[in-house]
Amino acid sequence: MRAQLAEKRVGRTKLIGRSLAGEETVIAAPELNVCFDIGRAPRQAIPIDNVCLSHGHIDHAANIAYYFSHRQFIGTSAGRLIVHRGLARHFQALMGVWADIEGRPTPASIEGVLPGDEVRLRRDLLVRAFAVNHEARSLGFSVIEERFKLKPEFANRTGPQLVELKRQGVAIENRVEIPVIAYCGDTADGEHFDLDSVRNAEVLLLECTFYDPAHVVRARKGRHLHVRDLPGVLRRLRCPHVVLTHVTHRTPLREARRMLRDVVDDNDLHRVTFFMDRPTRAASIPTPQDS
Repeated sequence: MRAQLAEKRVGRTKLIGRSLAGEETVIAAPELNVCFDIGRAPRQAIPIDNVCLSHGHIDHAANIAYYFSHRQFIGTSAGRLIVHRGLARHFQALMGVWADIEGRPTPASIEGVLPGDEVRLRRDLLVRAFAVNHEARSLGFSVIEERFKLKPEFANRTGPQLVELKRQGVAIENRVEIPVIAYCGDTADGEHFDLDSVRNAEVLLLECTFYDPAHVVRARKGRHLHVRDLPGVLRRLRCPHVVLTHVTHRTPLREARRMLRDVVDDNDLHRVTFFMDRPTRAASIPTPQDS
């Protein structure tokens, strides 16, 4: 049996992966060279250099060792895991166990971060961690593009004049942050939705696990979002694209779509889509039945 990956373009961002509560979450943005969670480490995630791991639950983190190992197998550089500092040593220990099992170490870069910490992805792109409302040591991540714009008061200066001003230590540019994509991992409602790098993201990957009215208590207990929470959350967001992830298998997607339409205002509904809804191209990864 094979499991399909969704592949779609949301705004200017291409996404590929799979997200089903309790089974697997892995969402890659290949053009940004970043993957949110790793799931079972599909082959499409292996070439991506940076994995931002939201928390340690096995459906999000199961195959991190395979990710590192297969990068070595295909001859590429060691990948980088960006994870809560409180979990970093456990993943380092995990790689140590696999080194004992295989009889050789696997190159792995594991970077522990706390809310507010930033990691550079490339010269003009960084990822910033933020706290979410889920289990302890859980994080969300915002990928932020940095741009530098000339201050208006220097608009009429010539190139040589600008070079001289910079040589003198004059700040001639303003730094501008453009949140490209934000990923909340698993989370209930919380203050993180008021962060500029989240509410202003071009694309927000938003967990909404439960839809059935009978599952409200289950959602609260597990610190997940229920569809009834979405109207209040969406009112606080300026994101033009909100992609819902982590739907429970208890609710067929067609039913989740219907329940979403029942509670979300038309003014917000147009910007909401499901990550696993109608993938544009099928990809596949092995499930346990294949092994």
